[in-house]
Amino acid sequence: MNQKKIHHTDHSKANCPGKNEYLSGKRVLPKAISPESDITAIIDNMDAYNGGRLRAACQLMRDKYSADEVTIGLSIAGALTPAGLGPSTIIPLMNHGFVDWLSSTGANMYHDLHFAFNMPLYRGSHNVDDADLRDKGVTRIYDILFDYEDVLMETDRRLRKIMLRPEFQKEMGTREFYHHLGRAINEFEQKNNLGEVSIIAAAYRNGIPVFTSSPGDSTIGMNVAGLELLAEAKGMEDKFKLKINPSIDVNDSTAIILNAKKYENGKTGVLLIGGGSPKNFMLQTEPQIQEILMIPESGQDYDINITDARPDTGGLSGAPPSEAASWGKIDPTKLDETVTAYIDVTVAFPLLVAYTLKNAKPKKQKRLYDRGDELRQKLIKSYLENNKEVDELKDLMMKLP
Repeated sequence: MNQKKIHHTDHSKANCPGKNEYLSGKRVLPKAISPESDITAIIDNMDAYNGGRLRAACQLMRDKYSADEVTIGLSIAGALTPAGLGPSTIIPLMNHGFVDWLSSTGANMYHDLHFAFNMPLYRGSHNVDDADLRDKGVTRIYDILFDYEDVLMETDRRLRKIMLRPEFQKEMGTREFYHHLGRAINEFEQKNNLGEVSIIAAAYRNGIPVFTSSPGDSTIGMNVAGLELLAEAKGMEDKFKLKINPSIDVNDSTAIILNAKKYENGKTGVLLIGGGSPKNFMLQTEPQIQEILMIPESGQDYDINITDARPDTGGLSGAPPSEAASWGKIDPTKLDETVTAYIDVTVAFPLLVAYTLKNAKPKKQKRLYDRGDELRQKLIKSYLENNKEVDELKDLMMKLP
């Protein structure tokens, strides 16, 4: 009987070129956690899965984002400010110089005001009768509870009075809107000895531009609309002139990235906490440069995503940096310097910031808000120099009635 020969593959290193590259990582043999273990030792000890991704994100912040020439954008989505991540996490990161510009939902900026106005939010339970909460005038965000009248309604009343100040009576983007609001909130913090509790106030102090891509999708936008309605009803449109123009924000945010990459020969990194519109607004700066303005560029240099959204549903919230590279949002040659960690941000973000503050020295504030006009002029200059459609579009504009 003929027997087939069994061929054994030789897996020795000599016959498997490139094998060592796969096996070049740190050996999985973590040290035991002890009473002496600190945040650095614990995170550096995380070897695999999303713990490993968190470690990689922390080390990327330490090794790359810490460079002075890196301009860092932070995007925040989800109800982070009601959970207290403003004073605990975001403001310390701002003060450490690791936030140069911020993209946020309007809701996060609205709930930030409760802290600025010293209005209490309480730990509670998600296992409650919401109909009974409504009957008793209590509002819930998962397991956070607060008073409807004394917090929500009072915040609205104070916000409306602030927006009736003279500096708000013009058309502006959210960048300028939050700057004026931040000045007022900073004064309130200092007058009432509250400490640093408001992101908006911290952004004002540090010259950090803040953007909200969907300004109508929050209670801030709702209050603007309410005042517009009142002005219309009373024939006082010439008095209340506040108009939020998102196009201003698109160009002002794009100017930040173009300046960092083209005019200062620096690098850009994004820290995307959650997903949604703030994430897209931050990342779309590169397609705006490349696709719309037709200025040669390659994409963001560094990318850290912390999200609990899945990528397989097709939503942007869970989309990894590799997908973003296909849009020109992330430099495709730098994907090895991107990290996505699928973790609840209320767990991962404070750990990331604690690690960064402990292992990276403070960076000098870039104060990009103060340079807004300069950066916009640089954007206009590059647009006119590079876009071949400028003359054609100008001629068509001239024919408009």
